[in-house]
Amino acid sequence: MQILSEIFSFYFLLSLLRGATPLIFASMAGLFSERSGLVQIGLEGMMLMGALFAAAGALATHSPWMGFILGGGAGLIAAAIYGFFAIELKSDQVVTGTALNLLAIGFAPFVTKILYDSTGSTPGLDLSSRFSFEPILIALLVSGVIYYLYHRSQLGIVLQFCGEEPAAVETAGYSVRSWRWIFILVCGFLAGLGGASLSLFLASSYSPMMTAGRGFIALAALIFGKWKPLPTLMACLFFATIEAIQIRLQGVDTGIPVPWMQALPYVITIVALAGFFGRSQAPKALGKI
Repeated sequence: MQILSEIFSFYFLLSLLRGATPLIFASMAGLFSERSGLVQIGLEGMMLMGALFAAAGALATHSPWMGFILGGGAGLIAAAIYGFFAIELKSDQVVTGTALNLLAIGFAPFVTKILYDSTGSTPGLDLSSRFSFEPILIALLVSGVIYYLYHRSQLGIVLQFCGEEPAAVETAGYSVRSWRWIFILVCGFLAGLGGASLSLFLASSYSPMMTAGRGFIALAALIFGKWKPLPTLMACLFFATIEAIQIRLQGVDTGIPVPWMQALPYVITIVALAGFFGRSQAPKALGKI
């Protein structure tokens, strides 16, 4: 009964929504990239950049909103770096995304050393420089807007055909290259917001590797959701539920070692993908430039 009371409570629901927020931003970011034909392994790096500059921006301006926007802008710049190599130079997209992740990991200590004489973390934010609940509402609103655009607008049609039949897009008079640039920049901005929600909402500062694999979990949610907005949102809530359960269970004497419970979301992610990936059809032109 104690376990059930810990799980089925208001605090559990709040923990679920808090945990889902960065995943929703990042998975919707990945949707724009992968649906346009660009493999997106670099979500983790974009989120790290967003988290770092969001914290730095909020510290400088004492405004979480300015930090939030700066976080999105940092993710956009990271995406532009990815786009230059992947779209213009036609480099291997998986390698480029991996390199972006490594760049973000190494860049953060460099910035914090210059700004704060720190080896990787920013100073803590006061309450006035942090969000209370706003990122949850923004993430859900963004999901709704993307759902509408994807299914009910010409933009959604172009997005889908860029990843399925790019030749048809060119025949219709659109530039696939230009649209992919637009979509990758949108991807970066949203991923940056996901990172910003970590440092301004879930935590009170930037710390090294604070994404803790959320970029990859968001990518898993995207695959689990078959590269569609609503199923992807549901997948994010599912993975966030698993994370919320393990957080709540840490306060209960279950006899299970804490490190095992902390690994639960990642184990569930791997198991879910292992049983689902073969039945999920990726965009036909994904990874092809």
